[in-house]
Amino acid sequence: MRAALIHEWNTPPLIGDLAEPHRLQGETLVRIDAAAVGHLDITVATGEFALHPPLPYIPGVEGSGTVLQSDTFEPGTQVIVRDGAIGVDRDGTWRERASIPDAALTPLRIRVDPSVAATFFVPTATAYIALHDLGELRSGQTVAVSGATGAVGSMAVQLALQAGAHVIALVSRRSRLGNLPDGVRGIAVEDASALAFLAAERPADLLVDTIGGPSLGQRIKCVRPGGKAICVGYTAGAKFTIDLPTWLATGVAILPLSLISMQMRAKEVIAGLLPKIAEGTIRVEYTEFPLEQTAEALHLLQARGIRGRAVIRF
Repeated sequence: MRAALIHEWNTPPLIGDLAEPHRLQGETLVRIDAAAVGHLDITVATGEFALHPPLPYIPGVEGSGTVLQSDTFEPGTQVIVRDGAIGVDRDGTWRERASIPDAALTPLRIRVDPSVAATFFVPTATAYIALHDLGELRSGQTVAVSGATGAVGSMAVQLALQAGAHVIALVSRRSRLGNLPDGVRGIAVEDASALAFLAAERPADLLVDTIGGPSLGQRIKCVRPGGKAICVGYTAGAKFTIDLPTWLATGVAILPLSLISMQMRAKEVIAGLLPKIAEGTIRVEYTEFPLEQTAEALHLLQARGIRGRAVIRF
């Protein structure tokens, strides 16, 4: 069985052969069909995350697969692999087969493409919970989305439009404006004058910020007094500084969102949205890589050179 392994912190994964997994009581033997490559995988691989498995370990916090042997699921059932611990403090999904605790598996009642199954859970659930649970979005309101062509950002744009909101999509470069759906007001953040105009206009009731970084404070200024900024990612940097007088003057609530502590709610959301995913009403953007190109997928992800999600396809 082949797998991608991290042998030392902050080093690229190496492809190696492992013994076949042995299924224990309460576990299901799964053939991994596709495995997501995400920013949490990169964070865990630094060794500086709050939780991390012992070296060497197999990364991969998400994936999709087919049940081979189980006391709980029928063989042939398509499942999502994710529970907040897989790939974080135990071996993950970047391998051909795995014996996985039953509680870490979510069966899909509608079969979808394996790459879609491996990648839609986090961005779809994150975007929905940010907009509706935390943001309390109502039809007719205005939503600003940063990183609007990324995995979570593109999903937030789609779900906001479907909820009847007006959408301002913030993208890193003008070349990405053409990737936005119809009916969206697109702004390239490299255009400083456009951002300054937004800060003066303050049109947004809600900001879904997927990129974080030092410029987060500038984006918060586009939200009206009494509005909310939901922070869900940090691809542009893990830190930003709050100038308290400026922030207090904005009157904007800054709220964090992490699915690790919201697994049950995320599964409820996904169950409701799965038919739209299957029929293509909600589109999932992804780029596939073979297992041998896992290190390249990580490099492109860090360089923000991938549209949507990166996925290892077995």
